[in-house]
Amino acid sequence: MMELYNKAIKAAVAAGKAILEVYQGDDFQVSEKNDKSPLTKADRAAHKVIVSHLEKSGIPILSEEGRDIPFEERSGWDRFWLVDPLDGTKEFIKRNGEFTVNIALIKNGRPVFGVVYAPVLRHLFVGIPGEGAWLSDHPDEGFDLERVRITGTPLPDSGIDSLASYKVVASRSHLNHETEDYLEQIKSIKGEIEVVSKGSSLKLCMVATGEAEVYPRLGPTMEWDVAAAHAVVSGAGKHVYRLKVGENKEGVWEEDGELLYNKENLLNPYFIVT
Repeated sequence: MMELYNKAIKAAVAAGKAILEVYQGDDFQVSEKNDKSPLTKADRAAHKVIVSHLEKSGIPILSEEGRDIPFEERSGWDRFWLVDPLDGTKEFIKRNGEFTVNIALIKNGRPVFGVVYAPVLRHLFVGIPGEGAWLSDHPDEGFDLERVRITGTPLPDSGIDSLASYKVVASRSHLNHETEDYLEQIKSIKGEIEVVSKGSSLKLCMVATGEAEVYPRLGPTMEWDVAAAHAVVSGAGKHVYRLKVGENKEGVWEEDGELLYNKENLLNPYFIVT
């Protein structure tokens, strides 16, 4: 498994380098996908780099930029790579640095490994559920899991009760009415809360690192947006739960088991990271 994990780490860092080459230039070549979300030259370049690294593993790849694989084929996979070459394209276009490369290894519907790389911030998150999660601020193309474990910072598996306020992280680009209502529910239980905005899968990583206590997502996301950071969260001893409206509790959301992957519909349900 170590060889597979190292492939993913090197793929993420190499993709980050390809993204930065576009980011530091003048022409992003922005176009629209079918769902009206933006697509740039950097998305395409990162996808190409990641596939060139991971296809050598012989494990199938499901990527945002190669999503049209029929469920009849995918349903036969016991494990596969789940990839978002550039998560947070809107943040990329805004040039605020809050975008990531996400690569997860999924086995039987659950993430068993994930790497999240923020190339501008130079943050490399690695998570192995049941083993641990780490953050490195000094990645390079020779990075491997052993070096992450030795030189990186282990992510805490406890809460952050020492903070002065209860911190809730929310999407910088998708703060809708349902989320605002949920924040009011949290406030009614916890009292005063502090809402922190962040782009891309960095929101999940903030809960993993202890910078926030909870991240509710009551809006659309796709499997590749979340899976890699889910592994980081799980490696840090925390959870990504599906949310549903509780029976006989109109308007109150309840946790409904861990988020699963490789569904027929690749759209995620609402979820909470806690």
